[in-house]
Amino acid sequence: MGSELIYRGSETQPSSHSYSPKSVKPWASVTRPIHYLLREQRLLFVFVGIAIATLIFTVFPTSPAPYVAPHSRFTTLIPDSITYFPIETQQKFSSAHRLGFGSTNPTGKIPLGLKRKGLRIVVTGGAGFVGSHLVDRLIARGDSVIVVDNFFTGRKQNVMHHFGNPNFELIRHDVVEPLLLEVDQIYHLACPASPVHYKFNPVKTIKTNVVGTLNMLGLAKRVGARFLLTSTSEVYGDPLQHPQKETYWGNVNPIGVRSCYDEGKRTAETLTMDYHRGAGVEVRIARIFNTYGPRMCIDDGRVVSNFVAQALRKEPLTVYGDGKQTRSFQYVSDLVEGLMRLMEGEHIGPFNLGNPGEFTMLELAEVVQETIDPNAKIEFRPNTEDDPHKRKPDISRAKELLGWEPKVSLRKGLPLMVSDFRQRIFGDHKEGSNTNNASSS
Repeated sequence: MGSELIYRGSETQPSSHSYSPKSVKPWASVTRPIHYLLREQRLLFVFVGIAIATLIFTVFPTSPAPYVAPHSRFTTLIPDSITYFPIETQQKFSSAHRLGFGSTNPTGKIPLGLKRKGLRIVVTGGAGFVGSHLVDRLIARGDSVIVVDNFFTGRKQNVMHHFGNPNFELIRHDVVEPLLLEVDQIYHLACPASPVHYKFNPVKTIKTNVVGTLNMLGLAKRVGARFLLTSTSEVYGDPLQHPQKETYWGNVNPIGVRSCYDEGKRTAETLTMDYHRGAGVEVRIARIFNTYGPRMCIDDGRVVSNFVAQALRKEPLTVYGDGKQTRSFQYVSDLVEGLMRLMEGEHIGPFNLGNPGEFTMLELAEVVQETIDPNAKIEFRPNTEDDPHKRKPDISRAKELLGWEPKVSLRKGLPLMVSDFRQRIFGDHKEGSNTNNASSS
């Protein structure tokens, strides 16, 4: 061991600080990346990544850039769903149609040869008289419909023919309580409409009009749905203007026995417009005049249903007051057409939806006599409190802006209603089947 430490001067000691680099191997710049890829199967992962990227771009191709027309306010995108989206979100509330959840169609047109995309729509009060006919039309159009009803005046029988249809849902729910849904449109019909029903519990009636409308407007605000309120001609009260235009503010008794309905609907209109102005909710307002047709409640106190039921039962037709009060009667299919045009149109309203044909109560009784029983007697009774003396809509605004006017006359529509009432009162299934076919057509 010690000999290793002896210095031998004759021997040259290597310098520890000297460095001689290795000779550069030829093709090193080519072979090194290859060795790197082959080490630990890196090449396999590269091919897997390329395959995944190819699959993604094949299944989800990129959309072409939108075409912007010169001086155009909108940019139209055409994705796979063939739905149009406006670029300027501030124009959201002027678009004409809703084509799917969260989308709008500023042109109001569908490209030729392409199928219309169904909407998801909630109809409150959808098991009622008007609501059930509206549901029929929406389902036939290809939409998915959710009916919300507490069955106070609605009947499950009105919509049970849709049971089993995957586009139909029924929820037993009172709109006074909040409801969470994802929808494109809301038709808010929930409220008792006949004097017998809305006077039965006036506090509940005004809660339905106010709290129920608040809940549905809140839902529309959260999900960006378009909201349609079915108001009433009762907002005009006992009118001093005849016929009534939408600009007329009405003559309503705020403390009368009918005010729970009259003032409730007026407040509902106020809330609807406040949500539109303050929260940007898309809204529509329809003021519905007297409507009749199949599926009306038989003993609801409204004049047409009263007269028809009394005539079928061989009872006297009860006329309140002197019978000179006037009303205008529209068939339910005309009303449904007007509601749908209003929802799909560009105008907020309010719009009068009614038949301008005016009848006194005595004239209506005579038409019922002609249709059911010429020998039916008429019985006069004292008039009810705050009963309007005249009621006739001016529908010039609906004609001009919606292209809508009623088509079914009283003498044509009344027999269809009589057939339905006869089946429900006496159980004549043959008549009932005929009525369903006629009303659906």
